Amino acid sequence: MTDFLNDLNDVQRSAVIATSGPVMVLAGAGSGKTRVITYRIAYLINNEGVLPQNILALTFTNKAAGEMRHRVDTLLHQGSSRGLWIGTFHSIFARLLRNYIDLIGYDRNFSIFDTDDSKSLIRQSMTELNISVESVPVNTVQGLISRAKNSFILPAEFHRNASDYNQQKASQVYELYARKLKENNALDFDDLLIKPLELFNARPDVLKELQNSFRYIMIDEYQDTNRAQYLVAKMLGASHRNIFVVGDDAQSIYSWRGADISNILNFQDDYNEALTFKLVENYRSTGNILKAANSVIGRNLRQIKKELISHRDEGEPLTLIEAFNERNEAEKVGDHIRTMRQKQGYEFRSFAIFYRTNAQSRVVEDVMRQNKIPYRLFGSVSFYKRKEIKDAVAYLRFILNERDGESLLRIINFPPRKIGDVSISKLKEFAEERGITLYDAIRCSEEGGFQARLVNALSSFSSVIEALKLLAVNGTVYEVLTELFNLTSIPLLLQAENTPESLARHENLQELLSMARDFSDHNPDGGSLGDFLENISLASDYEETQDSDNYVSLMTVHAAKGLEFPVVFITGLEERLFPLHCYEPEELEEERRLFYVAMTRAQEKIFLSWAQSRYQYGQLHHSLPSTFISEIDSSIVRTEGGILLSDRTSKEKTSSATSSLPRGYSQKTTIPSSAEGETPKPSRPALRAGVMVHHALFGPGVVLDVQGSGAKQKVRITFRNAGEKTLMVQYANLKIQQ
Repeated sequence: MTDFLNDLNDVQRSAVIATSGPVMVLAGAGSGKTRVITYRIAYLINNEGVLPQNILALTFTNKAAGEMRHRVDTLLHQGSSRGLWIGTFHSIFARLLRNYIDLIGYDRNFSIFDTDDSKSLIRQSMTELNISVESVPVNTVQGLISRAKNSFILPAEFHRNASDYNQQKASQVYELYARKLKENNALDFDDLLIKPLELFNARPDVLKELQNSFRYIMIDEYQDTNRAQYLVAKMLGASHRNIFVVGDDAQSIYSWRGADISNILNFQDDYNEALTFKLVENYRSTGNILKAANSVIGRNLRQIKKELISHRDEGEPLTLIEAFNERNEAEKVGDHIRTMRQKQGYEFRSFAIFYRTNAQSRVVEDVMRQNKIPYRLFGSVSFYKRKEIKDAVAYLRFILNERDGESLLRIINFPPRKIGDVSISKLKEFAEERGITLYDAIRCSEEGGFQARLVNALSSFSSVIEALKLLAVNGTVYEVLTELFNLTSIPLLLQAENTPESLARHENLQELLSMARDFSDHNPDGGSLGDFLENISLASDYEETQDSDNYVSLMTVHAAKGLEFPVVFITGLEERLFPLHCYEPEELEEERRLFYVAMTRAQEKIFLSWAQSRYQYGQLHHSLPSTFISEIDSSIVRTEGGILLSDRTSKEKTSSATSSLPRGYSQKTTIPSSAEGETPKPSRPALRAGVMVHHALFGPGVVLDVQGSGAKQKVRITFRNAGEKTLMVQYANLKIQQ
């Protein structure tokens, strides 16, 4: 029963029937990688007589695992997948540990701690070690420990190599945290990856038993594996070397969560005898889309060379949208959606709008809502429903209406002030006895017989509120929000936490600040706080889609991986936004891979857009078009007016007239000189050991050393009042004292 092999093209078929020894399948976007894995499993069972229980297939999502199992049953017959070891790395390794973990000192009925459980245990460990959560946030410690585990770095090694203050403190916590986990007979999610390695090293007999059991190992999305996953797979496949990996180095976009692109780039070095198959026939996108994607990704140096070939016609050129600002950009996107619906018959579900950061969704959401275009966000919640936005807005609501008890309860511990539930209950009782509001009770808390520590915390809180109320009388919304952030240090605390999640929350707050600035700049007398809050309330109440299955999809490019849409808009294509900030070569290459992923989601049409100016951090910034735009063959990109960029660029070369077209379609984009309308900024003194600096939260300090460069540059500082800290330079906003 080999008829199902006729469903495959020649390269897919060759990969499927290569069942002996190591095999790497480089599966380009839209080339049918899932089909190759499932057909290979079916071929092993049906044609090679391999027992299902001797096949191990590792994935990254339960959805992918379920789809594989279903396809195998469809290809053969229902129940054929029974006995197969198909699942995520975490689920499969947990299943193995249930059988063997007693051999390394755990009970088989171990608990699996989720993120909150883990965070609670880390907090306990920090308390026992007298490490203040103010000096090193719990999330920072949790992130450092998680990253170490994913790289199979155990506590002793982590302690030896800790190079800065945060790492040194995290290394102390790591050791105690690991002991506490074992005392609780518990593993966290990362332990599910490293405990098998500890088991294999401690008990080679168990490793040999599993090697004999798993005669064929298959791994999906190999470019996304971290070091721990790589090592487990390598150890399990060491004896028979029947390891089959499928992935695409051009879609490696998760280094920030531990993925190591070198695992796929070095596969041939690990297995010299490995066969490599390149799936380059793309069944998703038109020729011009793939030509654009190939021209961009071809710029990367660290890659395995390949070019996608379309099975469809050439299609239309890509369209470049040039906008005045981010709102004009979103409006133009909305105009194109309406036009294509009316004139070309596209449904709302045909469209996807991509952006680099979650914070960019705010303006897009506003414009979609105002134009009655149904939409849904993927991978995040609506901008106005994000916790940090609701918290900041609660402050604004409360200073406008101090009887708003719900807002008060939301903000009294944002940021943390150590005002616990018991204290709040006593405050409520005090307010009821006096017949006053809860806020009045806070203002006169010294009369309530409360502990001095609580009275001081409440006094500090009320002083912030009173200062903001006073400013709100004549100040703009932007000024009030800026002062709120200054008085509470909320953005700085998120920066100091320095996790991907906290930095995303920081970006969202800066977007709220930009929104306030835009509101203040475009309303008579700056606009009232009440009007601003009314706008937010109306936006918050908007039902994201009135039709359950017909809506425009909004998402970051990371959230778009694995999806496809007839029409894709890639917005915010500006330097320092996409690509994000100033990256070192390998980081710029990952940004380029991210842009490649964005383009290869499109089936029929791509619209690229950039804005000449954009509010960021509450300030209006002039933008340069992304260098990625210039890397696309200009003969397949046209402007909104229908002119091909190749024609437009050639005309500009023979004309002295200025144009709104960003320079650099045939060369790298350059930064305008002062003659082009931008005053050059004075050079900033370099950060180096011995330099005096000032930080808005931690105060004055002296630089001890500087590590790295570009977006990864860190500085270690001893602060007069806050002790020694290591900060990311790009987020620290340090002022050098000259």
